[in-house]
Amino acid sequence: MYLIVTRSFPPETGGMQNLMWGLTNNISKHHMVKVFAEQNEESKSTDEKVSYSIERIGGPKLIRKYRKAYLVNDFIKNNKNIKGIIADHWKSLELINTRRKKICLIHSKEINHQKGSLLNKRVLNVLNNVEIVISNSKYTKNLAISCGVDEKKIIVINPGIEPLKKISKEILFEAEDLLQNKSPRLITVSRLEKRKNHEKIIMSLKNLKQLYPNIIYTCIGHGEEEENLKNLVKELNLENHVLFLKNISKEFKNALLDKSDLFVMPSIVYKKSVEGFGIAFIEAAQYGLPSIGGKDGGEADAIKNNETGIICNGNNLEEIYSSIDLILKNNSYKNFINKTKEFSKKFEWDNIIKQYLEIL
Repeated sequence: MYLIVTRSFPPETGGMQNLMWGLTNNISKHHMVKVFAEQNEESKSTDEKVSYSIERIGGPKLIRKYRKAYLVNDFIKNNKNIKGIIADHWKSLELINTRRKKICLIHSKEINHQKGSLLNKRVLNVLNNVEIVISNSKYTKNLAISCGVDEKKIIVINPGIEPLKKISKEILFEAEDLLQNKSPRLITVSRLEKRKNHEKIIMSLKNLKQLYPNIIYTCIGHGEEEENLKNLVKELNLENHVLFLKNISKEFKNALLDKSDLFVMPSIVYKKSVEGFGIAFIEAAQYGLPSIGGKDGGEADAIKNNETGIICNGNNLEEIYSSIDLILKNNSYKNFINKTKEFSKKFEWDNIIKQYLEIL
């Protein structure tokens, strides 16, 4: 049996939640697993969908952390058949006391602390005392090494994705109806935060609409930058060219990807926050979309430059504009369709899980 100890798990939504859900479901096809995860109002309906055991821990955040550690340590003490522990975050292992094999995933911003700082020392105390550190990209591996993590412990395994599911004709029609008479079609699926760089994409539209009068940019997500971005759209008179959506179904999100032409997310480093990989690029590639990503994170693992998209300097507005125009010009985005779809297949869980099974 393997224990999965996680702070991020459905029914909560997000990239980390999807990663831990996919990883757990696929490991469970080969090994017994037990999950220790956070309590949520909708946990019961999620937990009923799986055959493995999920123990939920509720209560205030600080108390929850210690209670979860107590329950995990107690379970290990009373069960001799545990082969190892897989954690989503170094904090998930910080209070776990065991000699069993420990594997910890790293993503980027959670380890990006100044060398020698208290947080850095806590990170190293955990990561340098586990058997294997799994990095989501080459960039995150190099970041971890620069922070003091033992290079010999780090293995790069990119996040996995689920194979495409058929979208109903009704939902596809609904997406097309929303975007009708608009072309070309740009899209971003992410939290609305500084690091994702929606601001410069919107600023690029000011000039792009001169070349492409019917251009539309769909922003799917929510976050602290929502009002600032909406105000920027009004200031630049782009209300007819930018569409903000949130709290939509996964199927409708996928339908909008299917009906779009280019995925744009030229991320930047903002304070300690950096894009460790970018699973959204791969999900877009499944639908044949090329992507534009930033050069300052792990996007190079998720985008093959000039083959499945373009890596550009997210801090340079002119470079973002030029990259978008290059792919839109003469409908060049259509030339990427086959390459992006083929590229995305290597990230499907059936392929990614093989790398985990070798370790386990």
